[in-house]
Amino acid sequence: MAGDGLITIGGLARACGLTASALRFYDDCGLLVPVRVDEVTGYRYYSDAQVDRGVMIRRLRGIGVPLDVVSEILNGDGTRAGRLLEDHVAELARRARNAAAVARVIKEEIGAGAVVSAAVLAAAIEQVRSAAALDREIPVLSGVLVESRADSVTLTATDRYRLSTRAMVPVRPGGAWSVVVDAGELGGIGSWLRELDEVTVRALDDGLVVTGRGSERRCGTIDAAFPDYQAMLAGLGTVRTRVVAGRSALLAALEAGGAAPVGFAVDRSGLVVSCNGQLRPGSPGYPELLARLHIPAVVTGPGIELAFSPKTLRPALASAIGPEIMLDIAAANAPVIVRSATDGELTTLVMPTAITNSKECGA
Repeated sequence: MAGDGLITIGGLARACGLTASALRFYDDCGLLVPVRVDEVTGYRYYSDAQVDRGVMIRRLRGIGVPLDVVSEILNGDGTRAGRLLEDHVAELARRARNAAAVARVIKEEIGAGAVVSAAVLAAAIEQVRSAAALDREIPVLSGVLVESRADSVTLTATDRYRLSTRAMVPVRPGGAWSVVVDAGELGGIGSWLRELDEVTVRALDDGLVVTGRGSERRCGTIDAAFPDYQAMLAGLGTVRTRVVAGRSALLAALEAGGAAPVGFAVDRSGLVVSCNGQLRPGSPGYPELLARLHIPAVVTGPGIELAFSPKTLRPALASAIGPEIMLDIAAANAPVIVRSATDGELTTLVMPTAITNSKECGA
């Protein structure tokens, strides 16, 4: 309190339920002007009678009445004030109806499921989920990211050493949403999908729901942020060497090598595979090994040597579609892009492993 029965700005703020900064603003607007301002300190002082006006301003502003209308209500007669309040309430009701209509549309778009071919979805699940981590050290890596966009439904999985992503064109697009689904649960609906023609895929609060022919399957979600795989793809180095080779021949070479690292020596003659990453001209038995492990391939760009862990590369080759595989290579220590030469919808990244004296060869 101040002398002469006046109230300080802090006292009025407490009495009205307003802040001191709001009172200063209303002073500048001319809505609630103090009865006295100290010329030396600049302190504002108010009368007890201004408490009711301050409360009225707070209540009017609380229901969204514009400042100019607040001034008219406070300074006009009761009839005028009543009419202005009725007009404002009618406007609020109109906005509420419009907001509800827009919200309904947005909710429908968000909750709308994308319709996709059941067979294509089943194939995509099998192609991608093998890239998910088998352990749950990092839980989100044991899941598959399912994304719905205006023109695609995309499945992506990664275990840090391999990344697979498959985009599908929906029969009917759904809303924009994304969810990380447990890879094991997603894989469990494959046989059910193969019995259907089309299914609707949508994300709900409690998981991913796939519906077809009056039945549905639900897959639990993993509540964690999936790695930014788009940034990973965008950050790949420039492809220097491209290899197109037979998928069955590559898989056979991997099977023959067991669990040992597999070396690839790429040159214009094709692809030479070694089971320990150390196949070199001049090494013991090189001509015999060369004849046995040489895989014909179409090679574009300079030769290069690199190596892979079979447990990383084999699933990437096995999940591809068609008889031929395309390998896009930037460097011996950079992720290699593995694609089916006949199906560009599936992209897999495979991280090479270390190889002694890895080098690029003359083209």
